[in-house]
Amino acid sequence: MAKSKTKGGGTKKVCLPAAKVKSMSKSEREAVVRAKRSAASSGKYKRSSNSNVKGARKKGATLRDWFEKENWINVATGEPCGASSKKKK
Repeated sequence: MAKSKTKGGGTKKVCLPAAKVKSMSKSEREAVVRAKRSAASSGKYKRSSNSNVKGARKKGATLRDWFEKENWINVATGEPCGASSKKKK
């Protein structure tokens, strides 16, 4: 039986380092959020690669540095990533 590519299961949340989010224009932030939401609604696992954000990583940074030393926030809401978003009324 042929293996199928992963479909669905994608989240609508978009998280980036806070410093990068602050340096992006409103239209850039909205474009990334829109790309992620459209991918999630169409059942895709990842957003389009042409909505990738340039300059979010420092040269030579490891993945561990990225998560331990940077403050990640949700691009759409401005809340810290990992915070529960179930408080909506």
